[in-house]
Amino acid sequence: MKKWNFYTSKELKPQGWLRRQLEIQAEGLSGNLHKIWPDIRDSAWIGGNCEGWERVPYWLDGFIPLAYLLENEEMIATVKKYVDAIVSSQEDDGWICPCSKEKRAKYDTWAIQLVCKTLKVYYDCSGDERIPEVIYKALKNYYELLRNGYITLFRWGEYRWFETFISLNFIYEKYGEEWIKDLAKIIKSQGFDYNTAIENWKKPSHVWKLNTHIVNMTMMLKTEAVSHELLDEEYTDNAEKLRSVLDKYNGTAFEGFTGDEVLSGLDPTRGTELCAVVEQMYSYEEIFAHTGDNKWAERLEMLAFNALPATLSEDMWTHQYVQMVNQIACQKTMIMAPFSTNGPFAHTFGLEPNFGCCTANFSQGWPKFALSPFMHKGNTIINAVMLPSVLNDNGITIKLETEYPFKNKMHYYIESEKDFNFVIRIPSFAKDLKVNGENKETKNLDFEIKQGKTELEIEFRTTPFLKERPNNLYALQMGSLLFSVPIEYEKVMREYVKKGVEHKFPYCDYQFIPKTPWNYGYSDTDFEIKHNEIGKYPFSQENPPITIKANMQQINWGLKSPYKSVARKTPKSTKPISGIQEIELCPYGCAKLRMTEMPILNK
Repeated sequence: MKKWNFYTSKELKPQGWLRRQLEIQAEGLSGNLHKIWPDIRDSAWIGGNCEGWERVPYWLDGFIPLAYLLENEEMIATVKKYVDAIVSSQEDDGWICPCSKEKRAKYDTWAIQLVCKTLKVYYDCSGDERIPEVIYKALKNYYELLRNGYITLFRWGEYRWFETFISLNFIYEKYGEEWIKDLAKIIKSQGFDYNTAIENWKKPSHVWKLNTHIVNMTMMLKTEAVSHELLDEEYTDNAEKLRSVLDKYNGTAFEGFTGDEVLSGLDPTRGTELCAVVEQMYSYEEIFAHTGDNKWAERLEMLAFNALPATLSEDMWTHQYVQMVNQIACQKTMIMAPFSTNGPFAHTFGLEPNFGCCTANFSQGWPKFALSPFMHKGNTIINAVMLPSVLNDNGITIKLETEYPFKNKMHYYIESEKDFNFVIRIPSFAKDLKVNGENKETKNLDFEIKQGKTELEIEFRTTPFLKERPNNLYALQMGSLLFSVPIEYEKVMREYVKKGVEHKFPYCDYQFIPKTPWNYGYSDTDFEIKHNEIGKYPFSQENPPITIKANMQQINWGLKSPYKSVARKTPKSTKPISGIQEIELCPYGCAKLRMTEMPILNK
């Protein structure tokens, strides 16, 4: 099974609304974190006295491709400052983390796995020829320490062992030495086998465990895809088996999982951690690249177009730790948190509203997605996700103009100095597919592109439908977009200093207090679609690029006791208490307060 290869930021550039989304991220928290947040600004990774474990590598993992995709010289200089500090502090034996020799045995080596993966991202973007040797030395040292029993995998390193394979595959391809395969086997043997934990996923628990931790769940889905070749194992699509169990017992309307730290069941008012969203996206990007199976790219779209923008403020200066599918308010809960193990501010927007891991890690979501539209192997290029982009690949230029997923029309402008094969992945929900005006039945389109200029215009239709959810609730979906009742809100700002960390405008904390009704059900299944211009913020609640009008009625939904700002899991009654109202639903990713799973009345 030959994998698709990702293009780098040198070859692939975002355009249109996607570029704007990356610019917003660069202008916001992600692009300024090194100036304001002690755990990045004063990290032990660059000689400071703050956190020296996961936060700098997490942040760089997204900040690096963001800088190079935008060709932002100031950001690229910052990247080099941090990478130079990491490289120059690598010890003679290859150890690379900010930890003294006598403390290595108690240092959770998840940081080694993560920083090596991040350095590989940097090499792809920069071509810095120092990096392969740096990664080689770090992993060879890892091998010696593990082989000799001086260290073992434990805690996060044990439960995220598969992340090492991103850099292991990289150096094996470059060096081909047998110890790399030996290290792969050692890491797997000491790593946790998630197939043994399936029964724990079937019932929500309020006990914090690594084998039900939501971020571990979304990371581990790519395990077999990224490791089977180096381990000389057959690929069995184990990810599908694991994902189907997680979805059955913890699935969400946006095809992620509930997890306010640990798996949380099927209640649409339970949270999903932001780290889990970006890690699930990355898993699906890798699984698709390794397998070419369309279902992973389609699931990737659901997360990227819904869950990711929903949990970030429009200007991306603040974020939530966890989002709710039915989120009627983002207020501190005065009695106790409505989550498994998170605190009462976890669903508010801020700098680090629960834990700082998401503050650092959310940066990878959009940039890595922007590197996913085109992939290649041999003489074939595939358009895996229809994102506005320009590809320049050794005499081949492909420019894709589109407003997908808001509109289903794609225009490809191709100039090539040679013949090549071009594949376009068409989503399974596409109807009435046309290529240059002609009807097509096939889903994946396959073209033999000849030397010279070629234009392709692809168009298809999508229709809104109500997707059945647990407990007789339904979510409105069209293509890869979910739609929600948007709730207008008042923003209450809070500036303060805690443990030496400033929370001040624009990276202060915000609570969102609802101003409009939210207690609705669908009175029928007639829908009217309206397209708008994409504005300054592509995912805007005030100016959404697409809306769907629906006939709805208010019902006695009720609040979840003892909370005053959390909706019940299901409504008290589905009997209408109002006349029919025409409500304009907006994309889930646009609505910061929203109702998404609702009943059909008089069914």
